[in-house]
Amino acid sequence: MRIAWVTYGFEEYSAYHVNALCQEHECLVVIPGDEDGATRCPIDPSIDLYAFSKPRLREPFKQWLCARRILKRVHDFHPDVVHFQGGHMWFNFALNSLRRYPLVLTIHDPRHHAGDRNSRKTPQWLMDYGFRKADHVIVHGEALAVEVNEIFALERERIHVVPMIARGEETVGNEVEEDQNLILFFGRIWDYKGLDQLIAAQPLINDVVPDARIMIAGQGEDFGRYRALMQDSSKFIVHNEWVSDELRAQFFQRSAIVALPYNEATQSGVVPVAYNYGKPVVATRVGALPECIDDGVTGLLIPPRDPQAIADAVIDLLKNPERRRQMGRAGKAKLDRECSPSVVAQRTADAYRSAIKYRGKHATGAVSLERQEDLQCGS
Repeated sequence: MRIAWVTYGFEEYSAYHVNALCQEHECLVVIPGDEDGATRCPIDPSIDLYAFSKPRLREPFKQWLCARRILKRVHDFHPDVVHFQGGHMWFNFALNSLRRYPLVLTIHDPRHHAGDRNSRKTPQWLMDYGFRKADHVIVHGEALAVEVNEIFALERERIHVVPMIARGEETVGNEVEEDQNLILFFGRIWDYKGLDQLIAAQPLINDVVPDARIMIAGQGEDFGRYRALMQDSSKFIVHNEWVSDELRAQFFQRSAIVALPYNEATQSGVVPVAYNYGKPVVATRVGALPECIDDGVTGLLIPPRDPQAIADAVIDLLKNPERRRQMGRAGKAKLDRECSPSVVAQRTADAYRSAIKYRGKHATGAVSLERQEDLQCGS
């Protein structure tokens, strides 16, 4: 199968996917890069790579030129299917120019998250416009499939649930010793992430585990309001900035527990990274998080907006190191079983074949009937 993967972001996520897909398919990846064509994450040399310099949203002419170049590269590749990630304020208008190909679109967030100013730069109606152009969509949880079905009245057979792909750096020879009292909050800092709830839980945690500390790593909104909530700043380690892959590996290895105190969510790329490093997760029962966390096995699930529940779960794991390690091992096993690149690539390819078959039944496209039969057989 010839796959054109187009994204304006999600660089690491995309690299892991295309590097797995190219083992059995021919791939073009269109992805942001620097002026020299280098990308943030390594791309398999067998992949046809088009790395582009991403214009600012306020530069419509440059955006138009960028979209034209992307479309030409896709057309020159002659794909059997195009896979577009999420949406983009300007490229969404170009999706009609790809209608000759079956289009699969991954919906990471059906609706904007509270406080996420970055995503809100693209109006919701424009995101919806792009979502509706897809023949089939991919989501990362059954809860999201239900939401997409309700919002867009999309037939359930056109929605594919594919797990979040395993991610994380190899650490052989670069291991960092675990701090058995360190709790990690990792990722973008926006209102919906519930960091204020974790900060409120800190005194409750330290009443029982005096040496416990919370590491906060990620960038986002003004951090001043969170600092103002801290009763004892010495109990926090703050890295309010973009975190490199190398530092991320160190932070996850060093932590004993990973906390996701989200007030609301769709899914999270933090969970598979935590599992990759053998760390148990304390997370709220929101969105699709309960689908990727086996309560009492790979982590603990708690209600949202409840600092006492956060504290109780964290204390439970900090006071029981053997249970914590057992959960970490179970999480790693779950990741290898359900979210390995090869497993995710196979399920993604199945979604492509379904989209190609759907297009063959509902429209005249670039994929011939003979080619559709070949693709259904796995070529």
